[in-house]
Amino acid sequence: QVQLVESGGGLVQAGDSLRLSCAGSGLTFSMHAMGWFRQAPGKEREFVATISWSGGSTSHTDSVKGRFTISRDNAKNMLYLQMNSLKPEDTAVYYCAARRQYRGTSNRAGDYDYWGQGTQVTVSS
Repeated sequence: QVQLVESGGGLVQAGDSLRLSCAGSGLTFSMHAMGWFRQAPGKEREFVATISWSGGSTSHTDSVKGRFTISRDNAKNMLYLQMNSLKPEDTAVYYCAARRQYRGTSNRAGDYDYWGQGTQVTVSS
């Protein structure tokens, strides 16, 4: 059974950095495109970043470009999101997600088949 487990969230001040991690198990991790999404209270889940199965292709939503970086280590079955220069509007629950094998990257939540339980990121001003 596929499991994705996020970690690394917390309470930080504006301008601080955090690195989120997502550990995958029960799947051939290197064969799956992955993504990060977030959901703030009262808002819909939104795309943050996606990475191809090889790590050679990435995409970030405009609001985080230049501040966040998605990466992966297939040897460790790990997905990461490095978040720098955090802003209060980045406050949300962050989820990692995996597409079915051999699918490309996507910014649509509906294209992802496996989800983690989420990790809370709170940025104070």
